[in-house]
Amino acid sequence: MTRFRIAIDGPSGSGKSTVARKVAQRLGYLYIDTGAMYRAVGLKVTREQLPWDQPDAVIEAASRARIELRAGPHGLRVILDGADVSEAIRTEAVGQAASRVSSIPGVRRILVRAQQDLGRRGGVVMEGRDIGTKVFPEAELKIFLDASEPTRARRRFAQNRDKTGALDLEGILEEIRQRDRRDRERADSPLVQARDSLYLDTSNQTVDEVVEKILKMVQVVEGKSGSG
Repeated sequence: MTRFRIAIDGPSGSGKSTVARKVAQRLGYLYIDTGAMYRAVGLKVTREQLPWDQPDAVIEAASRARIELRAGPHGLRVILDGADVSEAIRTEAVGQAASRVSSIPGVRRILVRAQQDLGRRGGVVMEGRDIGTKVFPEAELKIFLDASEPTRARRRFAQNRDKTGALDLEGILEEIRQRDRRDRERADSPLVQARDSLYLDTSNQTVDEVVEKILKMVQVVEGKSGSG
């Protein structure tokens, strides 16, 4: 049976990670969180206190970063330079750092190559912001998840509620707007919907409802592949 590449793109807080992980589980595919890779680089740059106005230093750090994505009993584990940073990369501060490193073309080139290597054989659900446009423009199924800014802010607030030092709802909303602006306006691989991707607004849908819709899309692709 053909094992497809499923590309799921969209802005922060649209539900990409949760949806992609569940779709991968249902299909028996490998789940690849590309955002975690950018967060890992952002964490490395932050820890090494590298200057943001010197992109060559950030690119060099990305080239040195040893990033592994491991499936574990409690979800995806992110290993950076031999250490588990799965929790450390999920702070708002690291999210902002990830957005900044992702705007540097040299960093994107390094990570895009790594992502292409991970998904080359198919049987993957890969989510990010440029999967359908840059990493795998030839993916068999492309989906663009979206949601309103207030909805995305509420989701992020709920995720961060128990974290010490988490921002309030208004602060998170402003950070989402700033991140959207950087992601959409960056010169290299901006966040845009691929022309042949399917748009899903998740604002008023549960995760399970979105997952079921995507699985039906997979069935359609499988049917077309089998008939071809």
